[in-house]
Amino acid sequence: MSNQFPTDTALAKPGAALKALRLKHGWTLAEVSRRTGLTTSTLSKIENDKMSLSFDKLARLSSGLQIDIAALFRGANGEGPQSGASGRRSIVRAGEGKAIETRNYSHLYPAWDLLNKKIIPIVAELHARTMEEFGELIRHPGEEYTFVLEGEVDFYTSLYAPVRLKTGDSIYFDSGMGHAYIAATEGPVRVLSVCSAPETQLIAASTGPSGVEPPQTPKGPRRSGRRG
Repeated sequence: MSNQFPTDTALAKPGAALKALRLKHGWTLAEVSRRTGLTTSTLSKIENDKMSLSFDKLARLSSGLQIDIAALFRGANGEGPQSGASGRRSIVRAGEGKAIETRNYSHLYPAWDLLNKKIIPIVAELHARTMEEFGELIRHPGEEYTFVLEGEVDFYTSLYAPVRLKTGDSIYFDSGMGHAYIAATEGPVRVLSVCSAPETQLIAASTGPSGVEPPQTPKGPRRSGRRG
C-alpha cells in the first residue's frame, strides 16, 4: 500500500482539521476518545501536530466520528486537495492487492494505493457456513453490488428472506441494511463486491466492534501508474 497522503502543507493539516471538526460539533477530547478508542493524550498530540496519523488512527477516527478520511485533509478554507480530472489509474495483476483476514472473510482489496476512491472493489473468500458461525449481521454506509465468482452463496439480510446466489449471479442492495454472505457449497466460495462506502468504514464493519485489524502485507508486487 502507498502511504502517501496529500503533501501540500497549505492544504493537508489533519490535526487542525480534526480540531475544527471537534469544535464544530461541540465535542470534548473525552467525547472523541469515547467514540474512537484513542486516548485524550493521543488526540491532543494529533491536533497539535505532535503525532503522525497512522492507518489505524485514521480508520478509528473515520469510523468513530462517521467521517470520510478526506475530511481530515482539508485546509483552513475547508477545501481539499485539487480534485480535477487527474487521469489516475491502478493496475493490479492476478492475486495482487491488500489482503485483510477477518473471522468471516478473506478480503483482497485491489487498487489499495488510490486514496479517496468513490467505489471500493473487494474480492472476498467466504469462511462462515452457518449464520451461527457468522454472528451479527454487518452494516455500513452506502450501496453494494456483489457478483458470485465461485461456488454458491446464501445471502442473508435484516429485511428479506435468505436467497441462494449461484456462480454468475449478482445482487445490488442498500448496505445500511444488515447483511451476511454464507458459503453454501463445499470448496472455495468467492465473490466480487463493489461498495460505495469509505474504505476504512468497510474494514471497520467487517472486523467487528473490537476495532480495525492492521492490514496484512500486500500479495505480490503492486503495479500502478498515476498522473496528476
